[in-house]
Formats: sequence, structure tokens, C-alpha cells
Amino acid sequence: MKYLYLGVAIVAEVIATSAMKQSDGFSKLSWSLITALGYVIAFYFLSLTLKTIPTGLAYAIWSGAGIVLISLVAWMFQGQRLDTPAIVGMALIVAGVVIMNTLSKSSAH
Repeated sequence: MKYLYLGVAIVAEVIATSAMKQSDGFSKLSWSLITALGYVIAFYFLSLTLKTIPTGLAYAIWSGAGIVLISLVAWMFQGQRLDTPAIVGMALIVAGVVIMNTLSKSSAH
């Protein structure tokens, strides 16, 4: 369940951040409400995750996955361009999270 909670937190944060862009500086009510609700859900499920996964590891996974997913959403739906350095940088972030999760003694495996 701990990784399911973390997955929900990540997806909710990605939705909230994407909606924030669409809210146009919180000037569009519906997108602003989606943003607020998404962050409430994200932080609630992150708090559940932190009961069983060390904070540093959970945050590394959350932020790493969030960076990659937000970038993909922005590329697919908001016209953001991803150049080679951006893609390499995201690959390094993912590699770092994988290394922490599989090799670190601070990991929850």
C-alpha cells in the first residue's frame, strides 16, 4: 500500500501542477479549484506514505517522478519543448531515484 499511496500523491501533484498552469495565475476558478484539490490530495497521500517510507526516499521518488511526468504532460499538452539536455537531465534524475531505491541502506526495501 505504501507505494500505491505514493503513486496517488505523485499523480495528484502532477494534475495539480498542470491545472495551475491552466489557472492563468489563479484567475480561472475551475482550474484553481482543481489545483487546490490536487495539492490537498497529494499532501494527504504523501503523509500516509511517510508513515512507512523514509522521508528522503519518499521525497526523492515523488519529486523525481513528478519532474518527469510534469515535463511529459507539458510537452504533450502545453507545447513545452524538451531538448536533449532536458531529456538527459531527467534520465539522470530517474537513475538517481532507482539507485537510491535499490542500493541505498536508507531505502525501505
